[in-house]
Amino acid sequence: MPDHPLILRNGGLVNGISLAVPQKRHGEPQSANQKLQLTAKQKRSLREWTIFCLQSDRKTQQYFAWDRGRFRGYSSPHGGHNRWSKIKHDKAKADARTSKARTLMSHELMTASRLGGPDPALNPRLAAAIANAKKSQMVKLAIEYAIAKGQGKTPGGQALEPVTIEAMLPHGVATMIECLTDNKARTLSDIRMIVNRAGGTITPTAFLFEKKGRISFQEQDKIGVDEALEEAIDAGALDISSEDGKLVVETPPTDVMEVAQRLQDRFGLRIEKAEVVYDPNEDALVTLTEEQEEEVGKVLDTLEEDPALQNLYVNATSQ
Repeated sequence: MPDHPLILRNGGLVNGISLAVPQKRHGEPQSANQKLQLTAKQKRSLREWTIFCLQSDRKTQQYFAWDRGRFRGYSSPHGGHNRWSKIKHDKAKADARTSKARTLMSHELMTASRLGGPDPALNPRLAAAIANAKKSQMVKLAIEYAIAKGQGKTPGGQALEPVTIEAMLPHGVATMIECLTDNKARTLSDIRMIVNRAGGTITPTAFLFEKKGRISFQEQDKIGVDEALEEAIDAGALDISSEDGKLVVETPPTDVMEVAQRLQDRFGLRIEKAEVVYDPNEDALVTLTEEQEEEVGKVLDTLEEDPALQNLYVNATSQ
């Protein structure tokens, strides 16, 4: 194999295969970023090579073929290449931040719909969530889907079914993946593919978690842990604490809504979340290094992009 890329004109040969490119109408060449369309036989013949457009103009096109084993070490002599790499890298980070923000907005829309109903005229929290979503340019269909999902159905009225998937991710990180879907088989297949590609496996992990109810209230100046403790215990709460300006109450999984409603009525607290969660057992926590945390985080981000995903629980902690 050569130690440098082969520069070839349109119609050149590699392993006897022509690099001629079909033309568009009016003689316009294909996009400089479009890969060559090869038959299966041609691909086998070129299995040692990576072939794609390098540059183009109205009259000619150039390509280079590069030995795959050397591709990572290649530095393009064209100044725009490195700049484009940086642009793509920055864009990927911006896209990731946007995706994360929209995931959080979807969860807020679902929570508001589930707790206060799907009509924003009767549900101030939902009205505020819709306004924030629109301000962030979240598309109308996604907003409608999140609201309907909070009611356990699709925008067309079809019922959604809950699916809980147990999996072990790299570095021994156990996870419980809760989904709400109109097609269980498709969702199971999609989640399994993400886990397997990351080097994980679908396997029982529920024994590493404790199922419990958790309610988050917006904490008020005059209502804190001390003021709400006695009423919470009387209502059936297991524990009550203050976390990041919120009053957090833990309950048996069957009593979460009853306790939430009682404390709301008694103190006028605003319910932020009322849900059943999987809390990892203390003796089963896995401590990750910064590098391991980044690797696992990428898998979790990919899982969160699945439209069926509702909640994701892991038994990992940072060093």
